[in-house]
Amino acid sequence: MTVIEKIEHYTGVRLPTDYVNRSQVVGVFLHDRLVAGYMLVTSPAFRSLLFVPDQVKKQHDLFVEDEYEMMEVNGLWISPALKTPLLQVRVWARLIKDIFSARKKYVLLMRHSGNKTMKNLTSMANPKTIFQGTPQILGSDKTHDSIEVAYTTRWSIVLNSHKYFVELLRRSRKAAKFAAQRKSANNLHHPAAKLIEA
Repeated sequence: MTVIEKIEHYTGVRLPTDYVNRSQVVGVFLHDRLVAGYMLVTSPAFRSLLFVPDQVKKQHDLFVEDEYEMMEVNGLWISPALKTPLLQVRVWARLIKDIFSARKKYVLLMRHSGNKTMKNLTSMANPKTIFQGTPQILGSDKTHDSIEVAYTTRWSIVLNSHKYFVELLRRSRKAAKFAAQRKSANNLHHPAAKLIEA
């Protein structure tokens, strides 16, 4: 699969060709296997804003800003194959570096309500929600029944980047503790253990 095919597979959304062609598409490989990916869009029109109703745009302070001061992160996915925090950190670090290097003031974030990977990104970057609900867009191929469109700043993402690493370490410790408990439980039920007890 290509990076775009993987993004569409994991997000469940078919992306328009013209939108893909003007995006920076990033794929992360491990031993020649595609294990993560995302898209960065650095000039309008932004797909996430197409889902925001006009009435909301008229009332939100963000829309008095120049759209060329904005960028969009879309299609972020990380394969379960990246099990260790060290490998996951490298993906997050590359994404944060790419966002900062784009030198845009605002970062638009759109996610399906069930996308936990994007939720982790948005929640740690102190985002402000623009719209949450059922998307309404004419001529859409396939989309979600519930989305959230939010924004933050590139500085907020960079200054809060330590939160990603702390969270990954917490998960690593939790996983290690679970594995140790499971191994201990398996040893207790092992035939040799019962023989010793007898």
